[in-house]
Amino acid sequence: MSWLHDNPHIKTIRVAASDLNGVARGKRMPTQFAQGIEEDGTRFPLSALNLDIWGEDIDDSPLVFEAGDPDGVCLPTERGFLPMPWLDNPSALLPMWMYREDGRAFDGDPRHALAAVLKRYADRGLTPVCGTELEFYLVDDSGKDLQVVPSPRSGKRRPGAEILSLRALDAFDNYFTALYDGAEAMDIHAETAISEAGLGQFEINLSHSPAMKAADDTWLFKLLVRGVARQHGFAASFMAKPYPEYSGNGMHVHFSVLDKDGNNIFDDGGPNGTDVLHHAIAGCMNGLSASALILAPHGNSYDRLVPNAHAPTSICWAYENRTAAIRIPGGSYKARRIEHRVAGGDVNPYLMLAAVLGAALTGIEDAQMPPPPITGNAYDQGLPQLPSAWGDAIDLFESDDRIARIFPAELISNLVATKRQELQAFAELSPEEQIDLYLDTV
Repeated sequence: MSWLHDNPHIKTIRVAASDLNGVARGKRMPTQFAQGIEEDGTRFPLSALNLDIWGEDIDDSPLVFEAGDPDGVCLPTERGFLPMPWLDNPSALLPMWMYREDGRAFDGDPRHALAAVLKRYADRGLTPVCGTELEFYLVDDSGKDLQVVPSPRSGKRRPGAEILSLRALDAFDNYFTALYDGAEAMDIHAETAISEAGLGQFEINLSHSPAMKAADDTWLFKLLVRGVARQHGFAASFMAKPYPEYSGNGMHVHFSVLDKDGNNIFDDGGPNGTDVLHHAIAGCMNGLSASALILAPHGNSYDRLVPNAHAPTSICWAYENRTAAIRIPGGSYKARRIEHRVAGGDVNPYLMLAAVLGAALTGIEDAQMPPPPITGNAYDQGLPQLPSAWGDAIDLFESDDRIARIFPAELISNLVATKRQELQAFAELSPEEQIDLYLDTV
């Protein structure tokens, strides 16, 4: 209660957990109930974390009618209360995660899935450190068709992309200032902002942090980016491909792994990196097809994964090459790391980091070795390809043994049922309805 005591202007609180799609599910209540929530948690149906993208129950889910739709117990994460700067009335958010009545972690909770992967690292004396790069579009969705937001400075709509343009950033200076102020208030360490290759597209990098904080920061930052945009009269969207003719939104993740003494186990003091780095690369590559459903979770996601559109389509790795799915950036050897470039902006950050770090750990555990790194344009080399269809990705995720090493069986079956239900309904939507579906939800 100390944070609320120091912030007496807060009048309402929200308690929320992430469902499998990364959507915040929760409750609103007056602050007078905060102490009880902090001490004892609150109750949600277990099925609340296994809804489809429309927020509907999953047909024939064992969590619903078969089991009597029982409650789970949601307890606060270590994050504690956070301000919600995008709301007009002073409010605070308390992030939660789900447990069963008997105290066991609920295996259908994506945050617990990441925690289980991180425990496997910790059991080996290892700590992953991650930083995410979030791409998003600022969009005027007030009319029938999406448009670039008019410049608040000139009132003009810029007709094309402006890569690394200070003019584009300066046009939305009030928005970005509010965004950075909000991130600071929420203890999210936002770094560089740039304009990107799409029409009204931007990217913000979050600082490298222990993996769970990185996932929390990313989940919370997406809420902040969208909320502050609405405050300013437009939308911000992380959907994978809002404009067919422009680049999609990615969420690249950079990660290294530290030993118990804080040493980077990928750094050998030279340009190649350690054997462990190569084991992790191999694990990431070998897990790409099976984890495509996590990295590209929605119908729109596969519109992004096309050749020559700034998104990787080939299963390969390389040093300092942005056409590869797995890139080893240049720079200081002490900062030797893997950049995993496949995920879209529409992912659930907890599942994405669990899939990426889990695949890397599988490679480390099995001492796998990758093929030689590529050079040149990966799109032109006839390499093995990522799944290009949503249904194929669902089938691979359900059946692959590597996924079973990373995720609990309950989460696998829940996610597969969710995505099959969404796949069937998505096929009946018009292109306009598909955009309306994903613009604000993912």
